[in-house]
Amino acid sequence: MGCPDMEGFSPTARDHAENPRHHGRLKEFHGHARVTGPCGDTMEYWLSVRHEKIHDISFVTDGCGSSRACGSLAACLAEGKRVEDAAAVQQRDILAALGAFPDESKHCALLAANSLKAACEDYLSRRDQSIGAAPRENDCKGESGGESQSVAAMRLEGESEKDFIERRALHDRLSRIQRKIIVLSGKGGVGKSTIAVNLAVELARTGYRTGLLDVDLHGPSIPTLLGMEKETIRGGAGGMLPAEVDGLKVMSIGFLLDNPDDAVIWRGPAKMGAIRQFFQDVAWGDLDYLIIDSPPGTGDEPLSVCQLAGRLDGAVIVTTPQKVAAVDVRKSITFCRQLRIPVIGVVENMSGFACPKCGEVTQILPSGGGRRIAEDMSVPFLGAIPMDPKIAEACDNGHAFLRQYAPSPTAMIMREIIRPVLELRRENGDKHELKTTSSKENTPMRFAIPLADGKLTMHFGHCASFALVDADCSEKKILKREDIDAPPHEPGLLPQWLAEHGVQVIIAGGMGSRAQNLFQQQNIRVIVGAPADTPERLVAVYLDGSLQSGENVCDH
Repeated sequence: MGCPDMEGFSPTARDHAENPRHHGRLKEFHGHARVTGPCGDTMEYWLSVRHEKIHDISFVTDGCGSSRACGSLAACLAEGKRVEDAAAVQQRDILAALGAFPDESKHCALLAANSLKAACEDYLSRRDQSIGAAPRENDCKGESGGESQSVAAMRLEGESEKDFIERRALHDRLSRIQRKIIVLSGKGGVGKSTIAVNLAVELARTGYRTGLLDVDLHGPSIPTLLGMEKETIRGGAGGMLPAEVDGLKVMSIGFLLDNPDDAVIWRGPAKMGAIRQFFQDVAWGDLDYLIIDSPPGTGDEPLSVCQLAGRLDGAVIVTTPQKVAAVDVRKSITFCRQLRIPVIGVVENMSGFACPKCGEVTQILPSGGGRRIAEDMSVPFLGAIPMDPKIAEACDNGHAFLRQYAPSPTAMIMREIIRPVLELRRENGDKHELKTTSSKENTPMRFAIPLADGKLTMHFGHCASFALVDADCSEKKILKREDIDAPPHEPGLLPQWLAEHGVQVIIAGGMGSRAQNLFQQQNIRVIVGAPADTPERLVAVYLDGSLQSGENVCDH
């Protein structure tokens, strides 16, 4: 295995190519994988793990000096880390540590990252089997096009041919789903299914290929919430075809019942079999997101999902503010931690009632229970959604609230709460990056308010000037205000003009639906029906969650 000309490489890269610190196979290993790169070169890692940290690591490669440099550096980056953290090492991390590296050799860093991740996944699969959990059926396919020899690709000891074929079929189906999010609650009746529906609808509306799976086998409510009670499931060449509404793929046991009043009286094994069918036999196709609405508690259904679905990308936990419901958040968080599911955050639903006439928020239930327990358990608190009669109205009418009442203040709050899921990114084809803090808490938010005599004017498109208000949403504090003259009145000009000024939210008296769509295309949210008040006051009540919208006074 010759070493290429290392001229132009950094000293670190040359050192790792000529004198790799980690080479050869460990005598005792706990994780192993071999991955083939696009140029036919292979890389193989062995891991030794103690106390969930990589105690020792070795690798071999039949590639060039660049492969040796990248493989050695990746091993150095992984040693001493938790296995999950080592699996998160990316191509860019390796290249940054190596320093100067030719573009034509950068694929070697990708091969090293994919190989290391595959070995980590193999260890995690072995560990899960040893404690009785289902294998993590991830083949770790990366942009290199290689596939690790993980447990998903091999027939397990004592496994029948039939079970092996079914397990491979399940893996093949799940490998086409990039991200899987489960929605949990400790108790029933907290609005968990409503959150799951609106999360899935918002993802689909944003342009993501999205599926919604209802695994509440005894009380499926998704068909009712989406107005799909009469929907039936058809079979296709690739399996059962999920029902579709507005581009969202949906599957529920409710679609398979002859009578909606029929009771599903099943024990654990039957539930496990049904959920397996939902994953294995439903032709989901290629999805960016699969949202899984689980029944309350930590019983058979959520456990079956976690065992069958492989690694979940995160969990959203829903509660109401009173103590009797919020204390069960602890159980849901503990459930996630024991099964190594990242907790995206806690949502406190039905948090106060906002009067539709005066806007005053009345705390009908004791407030803040969800926030306090989230802080106590060191998980993100995503926010609080007030009681809004329009939510109940949308659910009863079979319409997603975020679709039917998109401009309402409550809808704006709900969008900010689920934003961390929208910020779940997959990098380099297989790296999961979860931002558990809302972007509005990380950076200032800019508001635009059309002005007349220092207050909001009802005539948005014909105002003489705009107030641009920057606010710190985490501190609920206004940072600065700048008034600027409006551009010439030309059709379609304002959305682009305000986007160029960094506007994220418009507070207006009224606006036509076509104009609202143009602003949405620029990723600018629009609130209509706001009162004629000062910009500072309007932004302050928005930050406080008490901005109430009235009639869209300029809908043309």
